[in-house]
Amino acid sequence: MDIFIEPIGRLINEFTKLPGVGKKTAQRYAYKIINMSLEEAAGFAAAITDAKRKVRYCKVCGNFTEGDICDICLRRDKSTICVVKEPKDVIALEKLHEYKGVYHVLHGVINPMEGIGPNDIRIKELLDRVNEGGVTEVIMATNPDVEGEATAMYIARLLKPLGINVTRLAHGIPIGSDIEYTDDVTLSRALLERKSI
Repeated sequence: MDIFIEPIGRLINEFTKLPGVGKKTAQRYAYKIINMSLEEAAGFAAAITDAKRKVRYCKVCGNFTEGDICDICLRRDKSTICVVKEPKDVIALEKLHEYKGVYHVLHGVINPMEGIGPNDIRIKELLDRVNEGGVTEVIMATNPDVEGEATAMYIARLLKPLGINVTRLAHGIPIGSDIEYTDDVTLSRALLERKSI
C-alpha cells in the first residue's frame, strides 16, 4: 500500500526520474510544489514545458540553442574548435571568458562497455566541419577518464592526417593543493605535461 495520495505519489515518482534525486529528495521537491501558490506552480510547469518546446541542438556544433544555429557558432572564430562531451561542458568553459573559438559537442564518448562506438557520437559531424576548411586547431576537452582519453586519441588519429593541429587540455595538480595528497595519475600527468617557465 502506498502511503501517499495518488497526486503526491505521482509527483514524487516523476522527481525520482531526475539524475541524483532519491526518494527523500523527491518528497521534499513534491512538498515544495504543493506548498506553492497555484500561480507559482503554473509558472514552474510552464518553465519546464517552455524549455522542452524551445530548446534544441545547434545544427552546427550540437550545443543548446533556441534557433537553428547557436550564437557561438554565428559570432565566433571558426578556425579553432573545442571538442567536449556534452553541452554542460560548454557552459563550464564559457564561464572562464578565455576561449574565443567555437565548440563541437559529441553527446557522449566512446565506451565499448556501454556499447557506444565512434558511430554513436558526433565524430562524423566534426570531420565534416574540419573538411569544410578553415580549421587550424582542434582542442580535445573531453574528461580525463578512460573513455574521454580514448575518444580524444581516436579523434586525434583521424584529424592528424588532415594537417590539423590537435591539442589536449592540460591536466595536472590543482592550484593550492599539496603534492603529497595528489593521486598518482594526476601527478604523473602533471610531470609529463610540464612546461618551461
